[in-house]
Amino acid sequence: MGRLAVLAPVWVWLLVFVAAPAGILLAIALAEADSGLPPFRLAWSLAGFATLTQDAYYLDALLAALRIAAMTAGGCLLLAYPMAMGIARAVPGRRVLLLAALMLPFWTGFLLRVGAWIGLLRDEGWINGLLMGLGITDEPLPLLYTEGAMLIGMIHAYLPFAVLPLFAALLRLDPTLGEAAADLGARPATIFFTVTLPVTLPAAAAAFLLVFIPAAGEFVIPELMGPPEAQLVGRVLWQEFFQNRDWPVAAALAVTLLVLLLIPIRLFQRLEARG
Repeated sequence: MGRLAVLAPVWVWLLVFVAAPAGILLAIALAEADSGLPPFRLAWSLAGFATLTQDAYYLDALLAALRIAAMTAGGCLLLAYPMAMGIARAVPGRRVLLLAALMLPFWTGFLLRVGAWIGLLRDEGWINGLLMGLGITDEPLPLLYTEGAMLIGMIHAYLPFAVLPLFAALLRLDPTLGEAAADLGARPATIFFTVTLPVTLPAAAAAFLLVFIPAAGEFVIPELMGPPEAQLVGRVLWQEFFQNRDWPVAAALAVTLLVLLLIPIRLFQRLEARG
């Protein structure tokens, strides 16, 4: 009885905020488009999913979103490893300060952080001003509204999700392993690839998935910083829901993305259980 009392709120939470929304989304995906309000009529129709298979536009949006998410996760890993190693090897007192500095961006509004990057990357921004002031370029470089700007914003937004799992793994790493390899003449790069990386590889995979899963459906950063031609699945979903008002197609696309993301979610759960 006591266990049921503890688990009941969890199951109610999952039912109300996970299962019920997913069921509503699936019902809309199987509905038929209608000109009324709401713009669909409940039915048992696969027309929304059929549209996804017939129009390459939606497949391209899904593939583009997965590609950008993979690039974001890869970029986060490249930055997260040296940051996590630096924090893990710091003295305990300084380690707390470094972790606080890592989480500091999360204490500010998400849109404020995106707005700061827009201010830095725009034609009249600080970066172009510095480049022109140093004589590197005579005119502003097109930094904003590019795929590079979009990736910078997304990597900055999701970087802590990659640093924290690696930091936890590195904190458990026996330092004598690296010291023994150094005593045998191994260089720092050799120590990393032969000792540190193999031991922390499960944490690296978990960090990759922690970034990849939310980044695949990102909408705000591609909309505010990405190029107009970057039609990722998040932007396409917004257009179908609010511009085209084709809710069955939009819901079918959302369900498809959710099903695709179940694979990395399951991988993350297995890595977490193994860890």
